[in-house]
Amino acid sequence: MMPSYFFAHGAPSLVIEEHGYTDFLKQFAKGTAKPKAIVLFSAHYENQVQSIGAVADTYSTIYDFSGFPDQLYQMTYPAKGDAALSKQIQSLFEVQGIPSRLDHERGLDHGSWAVLKLLYPDADIPVIALSVNRSLTNEQQYQIGRALAALKEQDIMIIGSGGTVHNLRRIQWNASNPEDWAVSFDHWLQSKLETWDLEALFNYREEAPYGTDAVPTTEHFIPLLLAMGSGDRSRKATRVYQNYQMGTLSLGCWQFE
Repeated sequence: MMPSYFFAHGAPSLVIEEHGYTDFLKQFAKGTAKPKAIVLFSAHYENQVQSIGAVADTYSTIYDFSGFPDQLYQMTYPAKGDAALSKQIQSLFEVQGIPSRLDHERGLDHGSWAVLKLLYPDADIPVIALSVNRSLTNEQQYQIGRALAALKEQDIMIIGSGGTVHNLRRIQWNASNPEDWAVSFDHWLQSKLETWDLEALFNYREEAPYGTDAVPTTEHFIPLLLAMGSGDRSRKATRVYQNYQMGTLSLGCWQFE
């Protein structure tokens, strides 16, 4: 069965950076089976109704950022969609009473393509982009991911792209080490993920140390819960990589089996 993954995507410039995390992402495909398709929840694709990418042919590339090197605006990630898979996902949501809609127009934002370009640079795997909705409860987020668990049996990889510690207002541009509070939050998170403590995780903003510092807005944390939910059958979480940049951005990967 194909595992699900959560990948932090840091800043949009991740795709042109060179450090331990980008090296990890570039080598990732060598140690995992190639998926038949990728279903990806991006923190930067927000909608009040669960949206399912259903482009007819090739996704456009969205440059949803400003002030970065020109090189980034020349990059593309021409992944194709999969109409049959999009409709299957809609059916899985329907069975669980989750309202959804097919989106035939939206391209891939940097939360999707910046990560995928490092993982699978050839863009030769069909991609289904899925939205996030920060107005839902954390339990509802988990249940959305859980509704897609059957896809893993079809060798389809489910990815959440966001960030566990993602505080842009407190960035330390030249920091060589993470802030202590950022590490403290991620240590707490690791213990709750590895023990699959859903009650604590659903209430992380109140129970975790520095919960609101690490997660000042929730859209980057939601993809973790979505990816985790798809692993509900086995309930095994493994931290595959962890590092930081600029003091307050966590660069990590979690695997859910």
